[in-house]
Amino acid sequence: MRKLPRLARFVALAPLFLALAACKMEVLKPSGDVAERQKDLLLTSTWLMLIIIIPVMLLTVLFAWRYRASNKNATYKPDWDHSTKFELVIWAAPLLIVICLGAMTWVGTHLLDPYRPLDRIAEGQPVPDQDPLRVEVVALDWKWLFIYPEQGIAMVNEMAVPVDREVEFSLTSTSVMNAFYIPAMAGMIYAMPGMETKLHGVFNNPGEYQGLASHYSGAGFSGMRFKAHAVDQAGFDAWVDEARASGANLDRAKFLELETPSENVKPTPFGEVDPSLFDRIVNMCVEDGKICMAEMMALDAQGGTGLAGTMNMAQLTHDKDVRRGVARPVFGSQPFMVTGFCTPADSAKMFADLRENAPVIRKDQSPMRGIALPRPENRLGIEMPRIIQDARRDDAAEPKL
Repeated sequence: MRKLPRLARFVALAPLFLALAACKMEVLKPSGDVAERQKDLLLTSTWLMLIIIIPVMLLTVLFAWRYRASNKNATYKPDWDHSTKFELVIWAAPLLIVICLGAMTWVGTHLLDPYRPLDRIAEGQPVPDQDPLRVEVVALDWKWLFIYPEQGIAMVNEMAVPVDREVEFSLTSTSVMNAFYIPAMAGMIYAMPGMETKLHGVFNNPGEYQGLASHYSGAGFSGMRFKAHAVDQAGFDAWVDEARASGANLDRAKFLELETPSENVKPTPFGEVDPSLFDRIVNMCVEDGKICMAEMMALDAQGGTGLAGTMNMAQLTHDKDVRRGVARPVFGSQPFMVTGFCTPADSAKMFADLRENAPVIRKDQSPMRGIALPRPENRLGIEMPRIIQDARRDDAAEPKL
């Protein structure tokens, strides 16, 4: 009679196991080289910690069983308080594990720096002589905007990139701090208003992958998900042509409409984009007449504008805090903004200068070795070891990096 309720419990739990079977383990089965190396770092760190955790858990059960009160055959030493060998084992082993974890974390942090251009597309496959695909990402309430400056298009809540091509993401936000994350491609990176962050990644396998906001940002946070398509070059060109065929134009006025908080927004293409839109978003001057941060910092570097600056103000007609649901203060002056001093021609030149892309410099990411350090000055007349020499010299005995 008791077996039937237990069987019923297992049958009731069966749908839960079926639901779990449909989950995709994107973190442990990535599709990009950066995410693959992050997975290796994660698994290696876990195995190293298990070297200590598993014996401790087993010994806890063993000691509890062996030295239980009912076991009269167990050794009983109430005056025992110290063992040098025992102390050496319990402290030396964790210390070695911590040293290994620290070294791995330090090296991995530098090798997988999101700001650093990739040193390879995949294991054994160097980066081709080709500029990375640039994608500008804007975190809105509550949706993602992807701008492709080289293709002149934009897309809401959907992106596509070619397989085996490096992608350089430039990220910012319009309201609160958010976090951009494609688990199968690369690590998480924050997007913050008034700032620009970078992320480099690559997809090695075609497919449709999940992207999401991994930082809570308000009521519509759960709907900030998008599809990342990894396709071949022909498929990417077709995707770009389809976006261009939409005929929609994402200018500054349209962006201010798009900035209005909304939830669960469907993918929306834009066939044309204002070339200076992303820079204006970063500099917080999408509104007409509003001064840009770059302009304000340049004026401050020259000593400021003096009394003229106190009168160079206008009423704030686009208050995104109010549109987000944050009430204006009851007391105090009405919201205002500082207007710009630059002419449209000056602003165009400023953004053109900001858009000058520096050449991609790929650093040697091989394990760090001291043989490349410059030889220290010998002030004591002592012969220095051969290993401490300048490996950059042509006649150096040690190999160059």
